[in-house]
Amino acid sequence: MNKKIVVALGGNAILSKDASAEAQQKALLDTASYLVKFIENGDQLIISHGNGPQVGNLLLQQASGSTKNNPEMPLDTCVAMTQGSIGYWMQNALIQLLKEKNIDKSVATVITQVEVGSNDKAFTNPTKPIGPFMTKEDADKAKKENPNFTFIEDSGRGYRRVVASPKPINVIESQAINALVSAGVVPIAVGGGGVPVVKQNNKLIGKDAVIDKDFASEKLAELVHADQLIILTAVKNVYINFNQPNQKKLEKVTVSELEKYISEGQFAAGSMLPKVKATIDFVKASGKSAVITSLDGIDDFINNNEGTIITND
Repeated sequence: MNKKIVVALGGNAILSKDASAEAQQKALLDTASYLVKFIENGDQLIISHGNGPQVGNLLLQQASGSTKNNPEMPLDTCVAMTQGSIGYWMQNALIQLLKEKNIDKSVATVITQVEVGSNDKAFTNPTKPIGPFMTKEDADKAKKENPNFTFIEDSGRGYRRVVASPKPINVIESQAINALVSAGVVPIAVGGGGVPVVKQNNKLIGKDAVIDKDFASEKLAELVHADQLIILTAVKNVYINFNQPNQKKLEKVTVSELEKYISEGQFAAGSMLPKVKATIDFVKASGKSAVITSLDGIDDFINNNEGTIITND
């Protein structure tokens, strides 16, 4: 049966070392060649993506070119800007491949706002590093110029700005995204976890924060009543005892089993843990399955149901 699927890509699937537009467009053409397999399979596809490397580079460019008359843009606006640029590149790549395969399908990027709670505890404890490494002197200077910024020393590599990473509670454009899917369009949405906003009366106020794209993708999958959430990462399967002699690949796994592994500290906080938690949230909320696999594992997933498949108990 054809399914409505939310597929979440990491920002590093778009940019590795070469930050030029040309290199990122080429990477996205390669990425799109895998994603188009879902469309060939008859699935209704919604694509989300990270933007960590891209927004970090953009913040650096903004800061270096900032003047009194042309000040740098705030973080929420930079997230929106990278949603637009990455979406533009991805649209082009998908449209090219769909035309080559004689598939009549439109693709559209939705600049997506994701609501977070104004009282989320993350705002009092910013932990998400963004932007470049800097010396203590440069961090002190930046702090003086921007008193609301927070900087921390990062693993002996220098100082970095940190911002809040609140949990998403709503995707403002979810109905519009669902309408596009119903019309046969492939939406690209919640890029970079979405633009973080809080509601104040009838206004949406942007916040200097970064929403984890896996949690934002999960919330979107819930709201559009997706049949499946697929999170793509660097490996085809999730492992326990990773890189140890007793390493074990997880293929079919239940929510309670994953929660047990989380309590054992099996998944790294900065990499696999948010992906696992997001899939658990989706399965619990929807009663449907979620998948963690890699781009080059898509064929094996579509044809043989391979990857790490997460289900209810």
